[in-house]
Parts: sequence; structure tokens; C-alpha cells
Amino acid sequence: MTDVGIGLTGLATLIALIAARVPIGVALIGVSFGGLWILVGPRVAWGALSLVPYKFTSSWILSSVPMFLFLGFISYHTQLTRGMFNAARIWLSSLPGGLAIASIFGSAGFAAVSGSSIACSAAMGRIAIPEMMKHKYHPELATGTVAVAGTIGAMIPPSIILILYGVIAQVSVSKLFLGGIVAGLMTAFGYTMVVLIRVWLNPSLAPERDPSVGFAEKIAALKETWPILLIMVGIFGGLFGGIFTPTEAGAVGAFLACLVAIFTREMTWGRFSQAIRETLVTTSALLLIAVGASLLTRFLALSGAGDFLSGSILSLTSNPVLLLVGIVCVYLLIGMFLEPIGAMLLTLPIVLPIVDSSGWSLLWFGVVLTKLLEIGMITAPIGMNVFVIKSVVGNLVSTSAIFRGVAWFIVMDLILVAILCAFPQLVLWLPTLVG
Repeated sequence: MTDVGIGLTGLATLIALIAARVPIGVALIGVSFGGLWILVGPRVAWGALSLVPYKFTSSWILSSVPMFLFLGFISYHTQLTRGMFNAARIWLSSLPGGLAIASIFGSAGFAAVSGSSIACSAAMGRIAIPEMMKHKYHPELATGTVAVAGTIGAMIPPSIILILYGVIAQVSVSKLFLGGIVAGLMTAFGYTMVVLIRVWLNPSLAPERDPSVGFAEKIAALKETWPILLIMVGIFGGLFGGIFTPTEAGAVGAFLACLVAIFTREMTWGRFSQAIRETLVTTSALLLIAVGASLLTRFLALSGAGDFLSGSILSLTSNPVLLLVGIVCVYLLIGMFLEPIGAMLLTLPIVLPIVDSSGWSLLWFGVVLTKLLEIGMITAPIGMNVFVIKSVVGNLVSTSAIFRGVAWFIVMDLILVAILCAFPQLVLWLPTLVG
């Protein structure tokens, strides 16, 4: 068998292992190690297994991943985000479906301190869904809105996906963050349009509007948002003001979150230790997958399978539009079955050369890729955000009802992807302006 054949066989084995529910990190490392053993012998395979993980994880910018995760878990467990939702609820109460819209913008606020789609869905699910159910919102609208609003967590910085993409693609994380802000805000406003249209078409989905909230009450509600606003200003003010780097921003944000939680008397030893424990578990899982993907890149490069696949895809068409449509469809498909970070790290060794050869901006592609991966978080059959919301509501709402609730938003997501692909400057103008 040729070297390329060994590489392609390894990829087929990897897909089979993932389909058999072998943890993706274990499958990546196992297939890559075995493939290197067959290609170049046991000595090189063991050498790669000892050197590649260290080389990848020793990247300084990766230290921001556990810090941003810890920031999100601290904010979640100490309920620092509750005021953000309450303020959005009061200010948007006069709009049709005001509580649902409030959950969208509350999620956008929480996204600015979490970087995690799942954490965003879990936090808003516990805060917003009981409030909507109490006000007689239709269960599909209530749960579907919160499930999709959580996807904003991976787009608005700090985003774990964007950090990992920046490390692998060698793209400035700060510029990726700036591009993610625009795409994240577009997503929030797009979801708001979906809620408004649905309630306009079917007023029974949400109760009557409440225009009775006074200006004084609105101002008082804004005061409740100071914990998150303080953390956001501390992170982004220092980051884009050049005071510290994206790597240091995570540590600064986590430190500020702890100080604010202590000041508000929400910090307990139990919450603190739980946040640390969840940070360690999540970071370990992410790095295991990332190390496996790094080994896979080495295996594909040595076998020539990566270049073969990239070249084969490029040879299918010279039309960049068709090529981009094909890449979008592939990510929409694999997003239905794999979690976002695993899907990204598994495919980047093949896709990045295609993007580079096509002359597309790697910065723009990173933001579009993040958007595509987040659609997978609400798409059947896996739809991790949907199952997070299901765990929050228990037997009150069926899983199929939640999936029906997110279907409308998936249509808007596809429209937004088309807009971002048709007009790359929407993503690039802010990084270009600042950088």
C-alpha cells in the first residue's frame, strides 16, 4: 500500500471509530500513532507521541483557554449574569416576545464573559425559561430561543473556538475576536427578527406586551448589570487598549470575576471549587482533542493524504463559489454528528490548505467556520445545546418540541452564513479598522 493509501485508510478508520462512539481525542491519537508506526516505524511514532503534545500545549496563548473557561464558570455559578437578563427583560418588555428577545441579548452579554456555547445555554436556561413559562410563553418558543441564543457564546469574544483556530491557523486572536463581535451581533439581531416574525404571525406564542414599565424602573434595572459590565470593560478595554494580550486577558477576567463575586457575596468555597473542577475537566478534554488533531496533521503530512485530499477537492471545480458551498455543506453535515471543537480540529488539516490556495482570508474563514460549527450545536440528532436545555426543563418540554423550536432559527442562521460569505468585509472591516 502506498503512503497516501495508508493515510486514507487511517482517515477511514478514524471515521469508523468516531461513529462507534470512541471518544474523539482517543480516536485521533490512536489512529495517528498507529499510522505513523506503519509509515515510519515505532521509533518515530513514539517520538511524535512524546514531542507533539508538548510542542502544541506549550503554546503560550493556549493558557488563555482555562482562564476564560474559569471566568465563565465563576460567572455562571455565582449568578453574575442574572442582572443582565433582568435588565434586558425590563427594557424589552414592550416588544412582542420581549422575554424571548431578552434571553437573546442576555446570552450575548453572558457570551462576553464565557466563551462557551454550552455554558451560555445552561446559564440562560435556568434564568430565562422559568420566567417565560410563568408568563405563558409557548414551550417551543421559550426553549428554542434559549437553545439557539446559547450559540452566540462561541462567536462573541472571548471564544474558545476562535482561540484554538487562531493557534492552529496562525491568525491573530485579537483580530478574530473583533471579527467575531460583528458576526455575533448580527446573529443576535437575526434571532430577534425571528422572534418578532413568529409572534407577529402567531400572537398566541407570547403574551400581550407590557408597556407599563416606567423609565425609572428601567434605569434601576441597568444598575444590576454592573458586575458583567465591569468584567467586560476590564477585559476588552485592556485588550484593545494594548494594556495586555489576549492570553493575559483571560487571567484578568477570571480575577475580576472572583473579586466581583466576593464583593456581591455570591462567592462560596463550594462554588469556587466547583468552578475549578469544571474548568480542569473541560480544559483536559479540549487539550486531548487538540493534541490528537496535531498528531493527525503530522500523520497526514507524512503520508501525503492531506495534500492528496486538498488537491482532489480543488481539482473538482475552479469556481470558488461552488467550492465554498461545498465546504459549507460538509461542515453543516459533520456538525450534525460531532461536537464543534472536535469537528474543527479534525477537518482543519485538510480544509486550511484549500482556503489558503483559494486566496480567501483565514481570518474571515475562522469566523464563518465558527458560525457553521455553532449551527451543529442546535441541529438534530446530536444538537448539544438542545440536550442542555432538555436537562434544564426536564419533563416539562419534550426533546422533539425543543428541536421544532430551533428550526426557525436554523433558517436565519443559514441566511446569515450566506450574507457573511457574500460580503466578507462585514467580518474584516473592524479588524482592519483597529489593526
